[in-house]
Amino acid sequence: MTRSRQGRHRERHDPHWIEWLTGLLSALLIAGMLGRIGWEAFTREATPPDLSVTVLTTERAGSGHRVAFDIANSATTTAAAVTVVGRLLEEGKVIEENRVVFDYVAAESKSRGAILFSNDPAGRQVDIRAAGYTDP
Repeated sequence: MTRSRQGRHRERHDPHWIEWLTGLLSALLIAGMLGRIGWEAFTREATPPDLSVTVLTTERAGSGHRVAFDIANSATTTAAAVTVVGRLLEEGKVIEENRVVFDYVAAESKSRGAILFSNDPAGRQVDIRAAGYTDP
């Protein structure tokens, strides 16, 4: 920006080289992102949900016990209405069974949840697994 003889501002009509460089770099970045998204859309195979559960912690919670876990989906397709079943087993017999339902577990991601048991899981086998899902 420059000043004229009367003290008014006057804009330059030719853009500065930094504006051209910034515009070029932005266009290249956007073209690269669109190219990658397009490449993945046409070449990536859709695989059905592959759910796995990992128990994280067991702790006392109020009048019961909370068993926290991660559920991971390693596939390229999202699973909806994912039902997770948790069982407490003692000598092969089911002492307690509870369920929790996740609205969805996105493709190639994991979610965290917990199942609440009224019996103490200490000294017992805890079996938590995905029991089913629907296609979104």
